[in-house]
Amino acid sequence: MTSVLGDLSIALTEEQGMLLDVARGFVADKAPIDAVRAQLETASGFDANVWQEMVNLGWTGIALPESVGGSAMGVGSVVPVVESLGAGLLGTPLINTTLAGQLLWRAGGARAEPWLQRITEGEIATVALLDSGDWGTTNTALDLTADGVLNGRKLMVGDATVADLFVVVCQQDGQPALAVVERDALSDDAVKANTLIDLTKRAGNVDFSGVTAVFSCCGDTVVSALRDFHLLGALLVAAEAAGSAARCLNGIVDYLKTRKQFGKLIGSYQALKHPTVDIYCGMEDARSFVYHAATHVTDDGLSLDAELACRMAKVQASDVMSYAGDRSVQFHGGIGFTWDCDSTLFIRRAQWTAQAFGDPAHHRKHLGRLLLSD
Repeated sequence: MTSVLGDLSIALTEEQGMLLDVARGFVADKAPIDAVRAQLETASGFDANVWQEMVNLGWTGIALPESVGGSAMGVGSVVPVVESLGAGLLGTPLINTTLAGQLLWRAGGARAEPWLQRITEGEIATVALLDSGDWGTTNTALDLTADGVLNGRKLMVGDATVADLFVVVCQQDGQPALAVVERDALSDDAVKANTLIDLTKRAGNVDFSGVTAVFSCCGDTVVSALRDFHLLGALLVAAEAAGSAARCLNGIVDYLKTRKQFGKLIGSYQALKHPTVDIYCGMEDARSFVYHAATHVTDDGLSLDAELACRMAKVQASDVMSYAGDRSVQFHGGIGFTWDCDSTLFIRRAQWTAQAFGDPAHHRKHLGRLLLSD
């Protein structure tokens, strides 16, 4: 089928379906809400034993080549796993580690294999990208000298406090570059933890000044890899949000079916029925956009169809997550604003989702450029 948007196909392979089933079962077993809440105020934000089980399942290598111990299933196959983790509100470094591996592989190729293998074996990796809070800038202000020494810092680096490897976006001789830094090369005070609204997430500011990189690459491959990284990041955040919106909807429906007011179940009132249906439709739309994008992302440079799909997925998932989180708080009334109600977790996840890898306005701006230009 063709349209102004190009190819609208959605495909779920047998392997991806199996990953979805396994991931849903894993999350149901490992992420009851009490277990999620137990990690909200810990230093890492996740259970190290749960992370190791995910590594043992091969999830850190789903999208990496077999030459480094990966499964070579393509980055689209990470989507079912991430959606399931989102449904469990399960905080882990999987998204950041996957994106770091993709950026490093797409830019460095075979030269980066020693570090890619460490990722598949379970070392936590992350991308140090932001020079400011603007996802739309080049974010290459940090300098890399000819001797491989970095000078500068990065902001809001995901999982910075627990990362073993940092893929640092920088510049060398005025050209975009990447540098790999090992955690042991950083001083004890180089990482300053951020306070985030979504307590299932962790990030920090990192000072890389005077640190020597163990690997670097520069040139056109870095430019192309960074473009893909931004789009893949938007896709994985959207997949997580789609799962979280579904979990939020389940909580809303359960409450509407049990809470009574004036002798009637509140779910019988149209003022609550209609927004709930809107959430359901929006969540299903988000899943469709996400799996459409997962169908089009490849190991090569992402096509126009893939870019359109990733941006649309991020817009739809962000919008429905924001709406679901807001309605969940409102429907629960006074208790919905309290820490004891799970609604607070969803509205916090919505705020994080809206900003990570560009908010809906950012992606709509690019979609307008792509779809409406001559």
